[in-house]
Amino acid sequence: MCNSHRKCSFSSTFIGSSDKDVEAASRLIHILLQQQHNICHCLAVNVLPLPSEVGGQLELGAGSSVAAVMRASVAGCRMSFGALINGLLVSVIAALLWKYSKLSEHAASLEEELHMTQQSKELSQARIDYHVALQSLQEHGTRMVCTGKMHTDRICRFDYLCYSSEAEEFVFFHSNSSVMLPNLGSRRFQPALLDLSSVEDHNTQYFNFLELPAGALKFMPKPVFVPDVTLILNRFNPDNLMHVFHDDLLPAFFTMKQYSDLDDEARLVFMEGWGEGPHFDLYRLLSSKQPLLKEQLRNFGKLMCFTKSYVGLSKMTTWYQYGFVQPQGPKANILVSGNEIRHFAKALMEKMNITKQDEAEKDGGSSEQERERDKKDEYIAVFSRSTTRLILNEAELIMALAQEFQMRVVTVSLEEQSFPSIIQVISSASMLVSMHGAQLITSMFLPRGATVVELFPFAVNPEQYTPYKTLATLPGMDLHYIFWRNSKEENTVTHPDRPWEQGGIAHLEKDEQERILTSTDVPRHLCCRNPEWLFRIYQDTLVDIPSFLKVLKDGMKSKPSLKKTKIASTVHPGRVREAHCQTSVQTPNEAKLTVSWQIPWNLKYLKVREVKYEVWIQEQGENTYMPYILPQQNYTFSENIKPFTTYLVWVRCIFNKNLLGPFADVLTCRT
Repeated sequence: MCNSHRKCSFSSTFIGSSDKDVEAASRLIHILLQQQHNICHCLAVNVLPLPSEVGGQLELGAGSSVAAVMRASVAGCRMSFGALINGLLVSVIAALLWKYSKLSEHAASLEEELHMTQQSKELSQARIDYHVALQSLQEHGTRMVCTGKMHTDRICRFDYLCYSSEAEEFVFFHSNSSVMLPNLGSRRFQPALLDLSSVEDHNTQYFNFLELPAGALKFMPKPVFVPDVTLILNRFNPDNLMHVFHDDLLPAFFTMKQYSDLDDEARLVFMEGWGEGPHFDLYRLLSSKQPLLKEQLRNFGKLMCFTKSYVGLSKMTTWYQYGFVQPQGPKANILVSGNEIRHFAKALMEKMNITKQDEAEKDGGSSEQERERDKKDEYIAVFSRSTTRLILNEAELIMALAQEFQMRVVTVSLEEQSFPSIIQVISSASMLVSMHGAQLITSMFLPRGATVVELFPFAVNPEQYTPYKTLATLPGMDLHYIFWRNSKEENTVTHPDRPWEQGGIAHLEKDEQERILTSTDVPRHLCCRNPEWLFRIYQDTLVDIPSFLKVLKDGMKSKPSLKKTKIASTVHPGRVREAHCQTSVQTPNEAKLTVSWQIPWNLKYLKVREVKYEVWIQEQGENTYMPYILPQQNYTFSENIKPFTTYLVWVRCIFNKNLLGPFADVLTCRT
């Protein structure tokens, strides 16, 4: 209401608004109402007086006109005030709606962040501050530092490497703080940044990533963060036990040893796209956390970001190449020894709760009575197969082994027994007998001094397929290896009508089938679908017992003594010290060169059976040198030593004939 005696007033409550918003709106209302009050006050003051007598008469016409004007003015004031209030209410409601929408957006953002945090918790029990992680990704982007010069030996560490399940690609987000070492540019695609598996330079195992500016995150789904330290890799062939150990478990185990934060709490992520496979429990042994498969990543969101991850595997523990470029065989440069293999095997056995008598206790200082008891407890393990590559007279073979060696014979089967129960048997066996196959990778669990006997079907040359021979003969593995080959075609059963992947050849041309059937030796070939190789390797075999026992007895004659193997040092000598040379000229055609040195520093702390020294003498400017092996620490050379000539001399120490030390600095000697 508005009149000359009463002020216009208005009050309201601003739900969800701040004190400043309320104060500003109140001020605006107060100003507008004050202006309206002034208008009303002006109208009230300037109204003409009520009609009066003029000349003794009432001027009704004029009075009526003035009254009408006054009523109209008052009505106008009321009408203007009502319109003002309506307009003001509309403005206030609009402001409230705008404020509410902003609050709703903020609430939705918080709810989404909470949801993403919960998604991260589903992945890991490790806590993560979602807002801090998101801010770090937005401001600092992805960071990458790698080791290795080539894609075949490279492992990379990432901070905030992301994966888009929609694009099925890893994503590197660039910001001003991003780091990318090595920064290869387009060379990153020649052919890849790194190998995701331990199989070298296989074109199905390459790793790379897409690149985006960090600003693109504003237009993408909110990321789910994985707070665990993660090892990202490809399993090469998780259906095959040999590949599981050689290509995946061993490399992953020692890659995790290489980086201290890849501990028991680390998370493994397998990106090759396979399902779990029959041996997934073995992968679980590497970490206390459940490994993730590629197909599972999409369940956690469209964009996943690994706060810290390592990508790729060390290849140092692999010893075999599968014939993708050249026929299969041992790697040219094997970097692993039996020591590392046994360290891995022991760690896995502990994870499987397999107990075993300590070999050092068993071999060292035991009495004759204890050794006799141990000998009585010895047994032979035979791998039994139930579907392919059968030993058709397995029972006869077992009886022959028991009679020949006067030992118990125990059969083990991947199809019928749990893996830990098989390893429990093999880890104490004196001999393991098996047809060629992936199950022979379990020979790494055999005790030192045990024998591996590998059987080969007809037409399969043992010298061309040697993954298990190579394993058994690694330095420090201390296993004795023997193979037997079926040389009698009448003792083989073939399966030409099976599917091609199990050796069937019915799909081939008749001429090719005939050639394979008449062949007696599979020629060297590349991986992986050679029909003749598959046809022969999936044969069943009737083992010729007399020839088998003869091969076995002959092979056991060359078995080294475990005791000698245990004593032999594997420590290499250091450099010889204080090497000197002296020269003298006897005649114009005769001179002498004396070289002397001190023993390597570490030799005084070692018990070494044999110590010798190798000396190389080269005339300066020549390409050839004269080598000498000497038992003493000084020697005078006169043969082929010329007067007034400069000679270069190298000296090194050798332990036990084959443990070579480094050469000392070259000596320059002038006669």
